[in-house]
Amino acid sequence: MTDASLKTTPLNAAHRALGARMVGFGGYDMPVQYEGVLAEHRWTREHAGLFDVSHMGQAKITGADALRQFERFVPGDYQALKAGKQKYSLLLNEAGGIIDDLMAGKPDHDGLFVVVNAGNKDEDFAFWAAHLSGDAKLTVLDDRALIAIQGPEAAEVMVAHEPVLAEFGFMDTARLMLFGVDCYVSRSGYTGEDGYEISVPAKDAERIWNLLLQDARVKPIGLGARDSLRLEAGLPLHGHDIDPTTSPVEGALTFALSKSRKEAANFNGAERVLKELAEGPARVRIGLHVKEGAPAREGAEIADAEGQVIGKVTSGGPSPSLGKNIAMGYVPPSHAALGTALQVIVRGKPAAAEVVAMPFVAQRYHRKPKS
Repeated sequence: MTDASLKTTPLNAAHRALGARMVGFGGYDMPVQYEGVLAEHRWTREHAGLFDVSHMGQAKITGADALRQFERFVPGDYQALKAGKQKYSLLLNEAGGIIDDLMAGKPDHDGLFVVVNAGNKDEDFAFWAAHLSGDAKLTVLDDRALIAIQGPEAAEVMVAHEPVLAEFGFMDTARLMLFGVDCYVSRSGYTGEDGYEISVPAKDAERIWNLLLQDARVKPIGLGARDSLRLEAGLPLHGHDIDPTTSPVEGALTFALSKSRKEAANFNGAERVLKELAEGPARVRIGLHVKEGAPAREGAEIADAEGQVIGKVTSGGPSPSLGKNIAMGYVPPSHAALGTALQVIVRGKPAAAEVVAMPFVAQRYHRKPKS
């Protein structure tokens, strides 16, 4: 894809003014780094990193029948979701494969606010437009930008602008006036750190971005560090760690399967998903510590202790926080137990690896005490 054919976010000029190195991602011209991936990764883990995620797809699904219609294609219980909450879910095809993973919540009393991945958003929106029925209506919010602020100082930064945000816990969401404009805000993110995602009108995005960067605790962070942060957090990237052939069970995403939905078995792909829950899948996503040699990147083969190839790496690289190489990939369940000795084939040479628990680095989401 040429630079001329790439789309731009409302913050493109701001990135270039900051000297960002730009690359094509998900069809968009996006910043991969500003001062360097390692420095940006560490800043986010220690302070507050600011991310442009406006390439993601934003939409509302409204109507009296919106929640029931939405549930036909996801395994989460959204009809029981309380106002002011959101949850992670999976858009499934009829075979139980993951068309996309997404966030959907109830920031107001007007249906669902949904955020989907950039590379899949056109397909996702076309899918819903074709399959929603009754009075359920999809409205694509292509006049909005999306900004994420992540890290241990993110809450302090945001509370200085709006004190009510201190009351949010992980996965709380609301529609409110923030920075003088109409925003959708959730306490969530894709780094394993505490933080917020803020949907803002596109015309106000650059002003808000620059305002947040005036705080000494905040620095702009590119997609390079976003990827290493999410890898350490054990979070899958669609199109790499999960795809339309992957089931929620294979992808180790069974937490997204609500109990009531499993019992009702009334979502796309339920037959496959329930069978895999009962009998086990053919493969499963695992975490790996690559104990020697170069990092094992996407596509590297995974072999058992005897050298027999049994799977592939789907994401991998150095962990700045741990000072060692880590990876995710798929192997048969017989080789997925923690502590299992495996090998990864990097540049034609086998290197020792071990199955380890995910997340690799502890997630630090802000969870409110249960009342």
